[in-house]
Order: sequence, then structure tokens, then C-alpha cells
Amino acid sequence: MARPEKVRLGEILVQQKLLSEEQLQFSLGEQKRTGRKLGRVFIENGFVSEEQISGALAKQLNIPYINLKFFNVRSEIVRLLPETQARRFRAIALEDRGSSLVIGMADPTDLFAYDEIARSVKRNIELAVVNEGELLQVVDRIYRRTDEITDLARELEQELGDSYVDFGALAGATTGAEEAPVVKLLQSVFDDAAQVRASDIHIEPQAERLQIRFRIDGVLHLQTEADIKIAASLALRLKLMSDLDISEKRLPQDGRFAVKVRQHPIDVRISTMPTQFGESIVMRLLNQGSGTLKLDSIGMPPNMVKKLRAILERPNGLVLVTGPTGSGKTTTLYGALAELNSPERKLITVEDPVEYRLPGINQVQVNEKIELSFARVLRSALRQDPDVILVGEMRDQETAQIGMRAALTGHLVLSTLHTNDAVSTPVRLLDMGVPRYMVSTSLQAVLAQRLVRVVCESCATPYELKPNEAEWLKFELGDTVAARKYLHGRGCSHCNGTGYRGRTGVYEMLEMTEAVADAAGHEDPAQFMKVAQAAMGGETLRRHAVALVVAGRTTVSEAMRVSNQFED
Repeated sequence: MARPEKVRLGEILVQQKLLSEEQLQFSLGEQKRTGRKLGRVFIENGFVSEEQISGALAKQLNIPYINLKFFNVRSEIVRLLPETQARRFRAIALEDRGSSLVIGMADPTDLFAYDEIARSVKRNIELAVVNEGELLQVVDRIYRRTDEITDLARELEQELGDSYVDFGALAGATTGAEEAPVVKLLQSVFDDAAQVRASDIHIEPQAERLQIRFRIDGVLHLQTEADIKIAASLALRLKLMSDLDISEKRLPQDGRFAVKVRQHPIDVRISTMPTQFGESIVMRLLNQGSGTLKLDSIGMPPNMVKKLRAILERPNGLVLVTGPTGSGKTTTLYGALAELNSPERKLITVEDPVEYRLPGINQVQVNEKIELSFARVLRSALRQDPDVILVGEMRDQETAQIGMRAALTGHLVLSTLHTNDAVSTPVRLLDMGVPRYMVSTSLQAVLAQRLVRVVCESCATPYELKPNEAEWLKFELGDTVAARKYLHGRGCSHCNGTGYRGRTGVYEMLEMTEAVADAAGHEDPAQFMKVAQAAMGGETLRRHAVALVVAGRTTVSEAMRVSNQFED
């Protein structure tokens, strides 16, 4: 392919009637004032989209435009271009045609980048246009730290040899600490975990190997294996970072620390547990830079969001979110808090631990070691004149009763509980010893939820149901099962071959209407369950999961998996 000619982006967009002359002149002034790239100025001011710019360049230069979201990139091809050049020139190798290499560039008019890439790959280059945002996502995903982590683990093995770990030297090391193999290894692990959107890092000593696994979209994936000799060094460094007792190996410990990965702050909750072959460490990653999700962006049906918002506007009452660990309860509660947070309201949270730091909200960390329990903090919080109180979890009768009394006396209380579904939650409160009149008068709504994995849109393909899947769907869809189309992900580079990318919520809500509250005040739990189920009108977790299957958002097997959790 011939070397591209330099073109003027603004003139191209004006010629193709995507941009007005006035918008171009304004953007040129902004470019001169701020020093930003002209294309970025267009996009940030909403004049054109990134896709429109890419399409216009492709048309002008007579080269293809490739949407990376639907292009199955191969890591061995991408790595033909060094990572430094890929990031510097916003370029990616897409296809090896023997004598030539197809290179996708966000700016194919960059002649210097073209010459440098051609010199680096020593091939003829065929250009294509790609979106910069999608390109950077692919680069982050492909140039992962797996090889580097393995090499650093080997380096640490060689440094340790067969000698014992010098606790004093490592604990007191400050000069050049960032150069130590153990520190570089951990930094690479965190970088890789952030790139693949891992929620947890598991460091687990086995009989002969140390395995490191990431939890991605709720499922564990093996990241690497290393020599068991480095386990003690990793545990020691993580304990030092978390201010834990480095001399205590026989008892579990919990702590937290903060790291910065690619300029993004991440809070890390760490839990250590003694096992047969050493200390098992699990770290939960909480990205402080990602912002709080809003209620209408977590997958909740619009009609349910509307009902919940109306309930949250009430001056008092209790709203419970239920589900097992890892079902997204905290995300939902923080979404509710974000909507309630205003200068006119005082919000207090009582949490164990405080997962996300929210501006304008008073957050309290429970600490059982000094007898700072949920119940004790909650009593003190009520003397702080709050309008809204979030209780991380109603773990016992005392906490539940204090929270419900607060809901009766002019406070809006939000909390969580571990139950299977919405209708069984009031019964669970009664089992905990909460007086029946409190349940019927203070409880406003119960929201039950789960998380399902979403089909990767880059490799989604039609799917033929298995007999057991068709039978399961028939309960909700009747005879229309066979007439519908279903999707699954065949696996690609975008989803690491899993067929899923990301998760969304599955919800059901029980609103304590007058009829439901009246039934809760009577002795017969079976009658209450009957009234509550009728009030929900069939809008159950199972029905929402099936709706996501029909919409092509998730697979039948995934819907069945989460449904089995609440149908036990």
C-alpha cells in the first residue's frame, strides 16, 4: 500500500457534511487554546462521534474501517507490534498476510507513525481505520502481564533460593523497595487484574505450587502458577501493606490498603486464612475511580426503578435488599444512596467494611475487636440526627430491631439480609425475633437480586436449545419457546474465550402494600406468602432471568444457574 498523504480532518468532516464551518472554527480555537488533538475537541463538544470520524477518514483515504468490537483479534498477531509502539501511535496489528501486515490506526494520516511502524515490522503495511477507545481496550487486554508475572515469579524464586525469608530485612526495607522482585510481581498482578476487570485475586498455596487466580464476572480463572517457595514472601509483603500482624500465621486476619493502577486508585480488602500449605490470601478490588452506578444503569427494569424511587422518597420506613454474597446488593444500595444524597439530607452508613467512599456521606466502619458493633454504632447514629441510615447488614435480632425502630421514628433505613427471595424476607425477620407489628408497619419494600453473566456481543451467535433448556423455558414462555431465537457467545479474544463479558442484575420486588402488610400482621405464614406472591403479579427473579434470555442478553444455561440458587 502506498504511504498515505497528510489530510486535514476538519476539512474532510466539513466536506462530508458531518461538521459545520462554524463548529470547525470554534474547534480550531479550542485546539489552539488547550493543545488537545482536534479530533478529541470535536468529540468532547458533541459535534461528531468517534465512529463518524473513523468512517470519514476511511472514506477519504479509501481504506477499510474496522469495528474492533466485532473483530476477533488474535493475540499472536497483535504482539507483532511492540506494546510501546501500539500505545504511542494508537495502532494495532490485525492480520498477517505474509508479505504485508494489516495495521489498524486511530489516525492513519500520522505519517511519522506510519514510517516508524513500517520500520519496526519490516513489512509492507496495509492500513485500516479503528476507533481509538476500542483500540486502547484491546491493547490493554492483549498485552497482559501473564508472561511478566511468570518471569518475576521465577526471579523471586532464584533470589530466595533455599534460604529462609529475612522478615526483619523485608519489613524494614525502604530504599529501592519498588525494585524488589516481590513488589514488582505484586504490581504486575494488580495491573493484570485491573486489565481483565477482575473483582478478586486469590493467592493459594498448594502442596507443590502456588496458584494465583482471578475472579472475573463471578467465575474464577487460573492466572498463573509459581514455585511454592515464594508464597511466604508474597504473604509477608501483603501483610505489611495492610498493617497486619506479620508474626501471626495461625489465625485469620482482615485488613485493607490502597494501590494505584494506571493512575486509578483501587481500594483492596484483604483476608488471610491459614491452610495446610501456608496462608491463603483473597483480595477484593474496589475501583474508587469507577464512580457509583445509578439505579437505572444496573439492569433493574424501568417500572421497578420507578416504584423504588417513589419508595425512597418516603420520609421513613425500611427498605431491604436481599440475596447471597456477591449478588450486587451493595451496588444497589449505593445507587440508592447516590440518588438520596443532597445538601438537605444527612446520610449515615454503618458498614463492615466501608466498600466505597462517597462524598457528602458520613460512613462508619464497624470494628468488633473494640466492640464497635452494628447495634452500638446504630444507636449512636440515631443521636446524630440523620435523615437516611444505611446498615450494611442486619446480622442479628438486636440490629434488626434497632433498625426497624429507627424506621418507625422518622428515618429512612436501608439494609441487606440473606434470604432466597423477596416473599420469604418478612418471615425471616420474624424468625430472627423481630416483633410482628414492626414488620407490618415499618417494612416498605424488599428487593431480591442476583447477577447473571451477559453474552459477549462481539461473538454472540444463534443457539439451538437443548431439550432440558427448552423444558425449563416452557414454564414461562409456554408453546412459544420454539418460535423464539436464542443467543450464546462462541468465545473470542474480547471475552477471553468464555462467551460472556460483564454482568447484569436480575430483580424482583415486593412492595408492602396495605394488603401485604395486613397479612404480615397475622399468624399464618402460608397465608402471608400467598398474598405476597399475588401482590408481585408474577414479576419474579425467574421471570426477569427469562426476559433477559429472550432479549439475547444472557444464555439459558446462565439463567438456569442463577434460578437454581433461589429455587432450592
